[in-house]
Amino acid sequence: MTQAIHEEPVPTDAASVNASAAAWLRRRQFWDWTEEDQVGLDAWLAESAAHRVAFWRLNAAWSRTDRLAALRRETGETVVGQSKKRFRLIAAAAIALAIVTVAGAGFWFLRPAEKTYITALGGKQAIMFADGSKVELNTNTALRVNFRQRMVWLDRGEAYFQIKHDSRHPFVVMAGSGRVTDIGTRFVVRRDPSRLKVALVEGQAQFDRLNVSSETPKSLLPGDVVIATPTSTTLLRESAKDLSSELGWRKGVLVFEHATLLDAATEFNRYNSEKIIVADAAAAHLTINGTFRTNDVDAFADAAHGVFGLRVETRNGEAIISR
Repeated sequence: MTQAIHEEPVPTDAASVNASAAAWLRRRQFWDWTEEDQVGLDAWLAESAAHRVAFWRLNAAWSRTDRLAALRRETGETVVGQSKKRFRLIAAAAIALAIVTVAGAGFWFLRPAEKTYITALGGKQAIMFADGSKVELNTNTALRVNFRQRMVWLDRGEAYFQIKHDSRHPFVVMAGSGRVTDIGTRFVVRRDPSRLKVALVEGQAQFDRLNVSSETPKSLLPGDVVIATPTSTTLLRESAKDLSSELGWRKGVLVFEHATLLDAATEFNRYNSEKIIVADAAAAHLTINGTFRTNDVDAFADAAHGVFGLRVETRNGEAIISR
């Protein structure tokens, strides 16, 4: 069953905006600033007034701090011959004022570089990087991010990455023993308890495993899919259509094409507290096609009943499907 879907905008909170503004300012102050960097900053500033206000507030605080530091040096030169006590008072006042000024801007340069993002069952979240890179988290996902190192750790769940390539600062995704290094790319990583799946949608990437010395790194091209288990690593190919269907969750839907009823039920259960139980083997192997909202368990149960004539019984928070 196909349903019309309207993608909802992903909200951006003030803390995220301030963190992105701080990252841009830090990059401009301490890294080799390029024309490409300036284009990226201009694009980010143009996205919203909130971006511009956050950036220029932090920039003004930084400029005031620089001026205070210069004032301190000049003051030191003019007080030669005066009492050490008076010099200490002037210097202490300048330093204190600098601390208060920067603290008012959020004291961004002392904040921890690493942050953890967690989505609830059925939840989604988007994370924006200062360079324009974006990560979208799927249901029940935990991701740790180090913005300074451009490195993330996928502890569980699934995430879609749209990465701006930077040859000097590669973007790295760690998922268990698996490591994905981008070369300007779009890809999805899904970490389940028993396996890791990496699918490249666009660009190039490299996959390797840190604890398996016998395996050579794999260079991935669009359509390449890596399935890694504790005992093996397999490289497969998927069509652009299949990859697009698997990313339906970004729009809040699950797309099934010749999926077994059991596999479809398992996928639904990733998003909902009300679980679907396929009670017998014969029903489990039936195949289903269709597009469903991730949270619409009733629509899936209705399809199982209407298409296959299966019984659906709701009991103790479970939808039990059987012949």
